[in-house]
Amino acid sequence: MAASIGQNQKSKLKNILFAGFITGTLDGLATMLINYKLNPAVIFKFIASGAFGPAAFGGGTEMIVAGVLFHYIIALAFSAAFYLAYPFFLNGLKNKYAVAFIYGIAAWIVMNLGVVPHSKITMKAGYHIPVTTILTGMATLIICIGLPLVLIADKQNKKLSS
Repeated sequence: MAASIGQNQKSKLKNILFAGFITGTLDGLATMLINYKLNPAVIFKFIASGAFGPAAFGGGTEMIVAGVLFHYIIALAFSAAFYLAYPFFLNGLKNKYAVAFIYGIAAWIVMNLGVVPHSKITMKAGYHIPVTTILTGMATLIICIGLPLVLIADKQNKKLSS
């Protein structure tokens, strides 16, 4: 019995790490595709600016690496929270695709209305996010975070149920 519990914990950890890697990679690639006119370095410096402020844009490789690390840490945090809470989400909504949809939107809201405003990222006074940008961002997170997380968590959930 104890060995079984230990295996389940290892399996959960592996799945969370895998989910964080997958969602971080998909979201990063989608962001680069959507912003194809921008050098990817600028995207990751923007992420780094959340911790380092505008100075991140003047930095070099170290800021790009910091941005990539922060990006994956955030993806891992969202993946872990989702993975551990998935049975509750599914129990409440009864449809894994509805869970993916709502979690993608929730991730966008948390990042853009919670994390970014409390970071060192600077926005011009009076800046408002265009509706098309909001919808694109939400769709990206539904597809790149919500859906993969649902598929990974649902597969594991079914294994544990059988």
